[in-house]
Amino acid sequence: MNVIEWNTLNADACQQALARPAQARSEERRRAVAEIMARVRRGGDTTLLDLTAQFDGCALGSLRVSEAEFAAAEASLDDALKQAIAEARERIETFHRAGAPTPVSVQTDAGVTCERVLRAITRVGLYVPAGSAPLPSTALMLGVPAQLAGCREVVLCTPPRRDGSVDAAVLYAARLCGIDTVFKLGGAQAIAAMAYGTDSVPACDKLFGPGNAWVTEAKLQVSAEPGGAAIDMPAGPSEVLVIADANADARFVAADLLSQAEHGPDSQALLVTDNAALAEAVAAQVNTQMAQLSRREIAAEAISQSRLIVVENLDQAAALSNAYAPEHLILNVAEPRQLLAQIDSAGSVFLGAYSPESVGDYCSGTNHVLPTYGHARAWSGVSVASFVKQITVQSLTGEGLKAVGPCAVTLATAEGLDAHAQAVRVRLAALEGA
Repeated sequence: MNVIEWNTLNADACQQALARPAQARSEERRRAVAEIMARVRRGGDTTLLDLTAQFDGCALGSLRVSEAEFAAAEASLDDALKQAIAEARERIETFHRAGAPTPVSVQTDAGVTCERVLRAITRVGLYVPAGSAPLPSTALMLGVPAQLAGCREVVLCTPPRRDGSVDAAVLYAARLCGIDTVFKLGGAQAIAAMAYGTDSVPACDKLFGPGNAWVTEAKLQVSAEPGGAAIDMPAGPSEVLVIADANADARFVAADLLSQAEHGPDSQALLVTDNAALAEAVAAQVNTQMAQLSRREIAAEAISQSRLIVVENLDQAAALSNAYAPEHLILNVAEPRQLLAQIDSAGSVFLGAYSPESVGDYCSGTNHVLPTYGHARAWSGVSVASFVKQITVQSLTGEGLKAVGPCAVTLATAEGLDAHAQAVRVRLAALEGA
């Protein structure tokens, strides 16, 4: 990793230093995904079985995970892993329950009551990847808030192995979240199944979860269709930005960068520091620690696209971070909460030397399904609010309409919407005659 002196760069070089790995939505992939979606829509379960054989290399007798498979999965896991999953679920529930939206009822004028009521999205579809690393943690991150929201039906899709089984830990985590409708489906075909519905897979109102470029493309396509399923957020490769000062331990910083890099070759890890010596020490530690990783080849490719950036001070580091808008932001500085006040664009923030991003991925309680690729400028991570609809209600007495009706008539008239004004006038006239 090369050290970049930020204040020596011109505007174009600054932009390049913060550039993410290219994520081209190639026309070829777009067409291929569109064809998969169309095939699933036409052929339903038969097409899903054919595509699973083609892409996952297994011939399935049934798409849905059976009760016997759930039981076998639980029996196969060691107690330590089951305990860890249960502990993580409890912390995730504690945090998400505390942050859940609440109903509102307020009088905005005498006789005028405005409310917000909450209704769970009826049927949601969760996608849990299982490529090179199955993610039971994602089942928890999506399943817990869906359960707290009270969604009537939760459907989960996760890719099968070549022997036709599903990762046991994913099934155990799903069951802990009350999910028993699980299908052995991956890729764009899983998104199509949950978006359109088949004889086996129910059509869902909103789709959640991370995935590869094919899954992301499929989610974007269904969400763009008239009446198509909604999606949780735009997504891209996982990323972390670490702001560190001279007090930071280079070993900690390097470990945080590598923990993100091992996700995939298109992940990105950035260090921004006001101390050049720390940057050099981190570079050396990255090389040392990377050699010990089981996924070192993947991490090495990601690290080749990562950056070590030296800035003048932490104020400049915060401004740089806001421009990048990282999915994960680690503030490994002496006064992290003071620096947090300057942060306005990030998916999830980790304060201090002993708050590695890894705990957020698994078990601190926050959610790891977060906006990436700069979308943290405007989007938030998954929460209970992602699974509910917030419906406003208003109720006016006659006196209430007398109080606010003239305001409505004036505004409607100014906009040239005579029928709007008349809907109020006829009621006011009736009240005057009463």
